[in-house]
Amino acid sequence: MTVSSEPSGASGRAGLFPVSALASAASAIERFALAPASAMPLAALRIGLAAVLLTQAALVAPLLFDLYGPAGILQDPLRDAFTPRELPGIGWLTALLAPLGIGEAPILVGTGAVYALSLAALLCGLRTRAAALLAWSTHRMLMVTADPTVYGADVFANIFLFYLVWVPSGAALSFDRRGHGSRRALACAPDEPTPAARLGLRVVQLHLCVAYLASGLEKAAGQAWWNGEAIWRSVMLPEYRQLDFSWLASHPWVAQAAGWSVLAVELGYAFLIWPRLTRRAVVVATSLLHLGIAAFMGLGVFGAIMPVLTLAAFGVPAEPCFPSPRPALPRAGGG
Repeated sequence: MTVSSEPSGASGRAGLFPVSALASAASAIERFALAPASAMPLAALRIGLAAVLLTQAALVAPLLFDLYGPAGILQDPLRDAFTPRELPGIGWLTALLAPLGIGEAPILVGTGAVYALSLAALLCGLRTRAAALLAWSTHRMLMVTADPTVYGADVFANIFLFYLVWVPSGAALSFDRRGHGSRRALACAPDEPTPAARLGLRVVQLHLCVAYLASGLEKAAGQAWWNGEAIWRSVMLPEYRQLDFSWLASHPWVAQAAGWSVLAVELGYAFLIWPRLTRRAVVVATSLLHLGIAAFMGLGVFGAIMPVLTLAAFGVPAEPCFPSPRPALPRAGGG
């Protein structure tokens, strides 16, 4: 009986091993996605994104009718041809309100005003979710109306405005938080971290990792970023040229090294941003990359939005300022 029981016990332990491993994996995933966290990173995302978009709106305001009006750069027939039909734009809103006798000009001005006011409310954290919803919907409508002028900065801004509709970004550094009676709201994270804040932060972090990895893999698939041609074209094309870089023709290794640096940052982002040992270096390298894009290609909005996203997602601590005390351990003897 003793001899036969040993294999039985061994097989029992072997049978329990996969169950234990699955339980450990499930617990690790739950901690990664739902461990209570501070809303400070999400608040930083809200404030940074709203500040950049408000600055962009102030720069675009004098060109409102040139970009979005029926007699602007894209006149009605061209605008209708380029506008995605499945998404509502200014033309759709004009047709909807035509029975009320409201023309396109006041609709355009009103949409721009609602957009700017919603961004201001988002910046202050006033009715945060409603402000995010208004900012996202009006931003999307303006994007659809001037679709040929849209580029990466607009797409990322719209995506992360949509995230702000759902994540608790108003739980810190906001008037909404002060409205709940917290005197420490503008100085620190909420006293009670929440699983919702952690989940929202993970969505933002994972989105950035996937975006950078996909961009890096696409660049690495060709030769232009390996041999420096992409860097040469970026700084020499008339629409992007800010400084005279013709001297690169005599020093091609500089353009090649710059291309390799871009590949290293984008391919390494998803893997090196998580460990604490390399996180700060990746945040700095990514910020410098986009600031370089702003300085040497004139893409200021893109050069500002992307560092804001990375700094908020990975540069702001997610741990609460006032962690909840640990529960008291039971005394010996069960007392």
